[in-house]
Amino acid sequence: MKPNFSMRLRVFNLNCWAIPYLSKHRADRMKRLADFLNLESFDLALLQEVWSEQDFQYLRQKLLPTYPSAHYFRSGIIGSGLCVFSKHPIQEFTQHVYTLNGYPYMIHHGDWFCGKAVGLLVLHLSGLVLNAYVTHLHAEYNRQKDIYLAHRVVQAWELAHFIHHTSKKADVVLLCGDLNLHPKDLGCRLLKEWTGLRDAYLETRDFKGSEEGCTMVPDNCYVNQKELQPFPCGIRIDYVLYKAVSGFYISCKTLKTTTGLDPHSGSPLSDHEALMATLCVRHSPPQHDPSSTHGPAENSPLVTVLREALTELDQAVAQARRWATCAGYVIGLGLLLLTVLCSLAAGGGVREVAILLWTPSVGLLLGAGAVYTFHMQEAKGLCKARAELQHVLGRAREAQDLGPESQPALSLGHQEGNRAEDQ
Repeated sequence: MKPNFSMRLRVFNLNCWAIPYLSKHRADRMKRLADFLNLESFDLALLQEVWSEQDFQYLRQKLLPTYPSAHYFRSGIIGSGLCVFSKHPIQEFTQHVYTLNGYPYMIHHGDWFCGKAVGLLVLHLSGLVLNAYVTHLHAEYNRQKDIYLAHRVVQAWELAHFIHHTSKKADVVLLCGDLNLHPKDLGCRLLKEWTGLRDAYLETRDFKGSEEGCTMVPDNCYVNQKELQPFPCGIRIDYVLYKAVSGFYISCKTLKTTTGLDPHSGSPLSDHEALMATLCVRHSPPQHDPSSTHGPAENSPLVTVLREALTELDQAVAQARRWATCAGYVIGLGLLLLTVLCSLAAGGGVREVAILLWTPSVGLLLGAGAVYTFHMQEAKGLCKARAELQHVLGRAREAQDLGPESQPALSLGHQEGNRAEDQ
């Protein structure tokens, strides 16, 4: 690779809100999306909520001349909804399905059936290795009483962990998707602190679009206006995040969003706003990382967010175990009731009544067993994430005690992200 190597990468991200039979004007919006992507000819288009494989195949056919490479990530019962279209050949792809993803009995929310995941594509661009990730985290249905907060924190941690372990051979890391996290939310801060990813909206010097970079805005006719009442400008929950390793420098030259309207036809492409980023990558000579000389206090943001995450997971583990315990009591009572009913039926005294009560008793027992099994599984998933966070927090404390020389090994991803900012 030449010392004066430079490359421009144009990226498109959109949550398409393409739920079969439920999303308004889905077919028309898919058609207009395909026309727009062909017209703009991005290097990468990363999409979420393409729930129907028929919609993916339609886009695949329409975009084939411009985007010869594509992949649809399959998981769960309904699917992950994630897909990617690329002008460049895809060298490798894989995915990770999140351990926790809501509750199966919350059928009206539906996240549990989707199999939310993170997808990874590896591209080779003029000798540069690009790891591109696309994801969609659990939705936030009630910000005041958010029963899914711990699940999103675990998903954010698994996402950060997945990026950390799969990007060691990459020159550039790109993450796009609907995180369902506000910029200052715990999960968002945890993701950024552990991976060192930079936020395109905060880094770019040329932004055009919705106020404060919001990706769900009141001007969009598909948005639930009631949900946005506490946020007059809208909310920013969709992101383009990136970083480069030592030897490369990456910056966001421009970032644009739609503003509730399709730039060409006027009607929205989705209930979310699209993100369009132009990233510039070039060679940069290795430089001394000033973050390694700041002393023990440098790790304080990571330590703080790890402590917050552990507190949240401690509470979630206790609650999951309470639910499992309650279900266990119901199972015990159900077994006792079935024993009594069997005795009454065998005695013949009130046989008809016993037979009538048999079916609901069995249903109660099976339901309680399902609730017990799920919440025990939930508790184990939370404990797994908590153990990993405790280990990282222990390493961070050791780094503070030992001094600056131990910090590069601990926060390698965090420091690599800082290099792009410092150069």
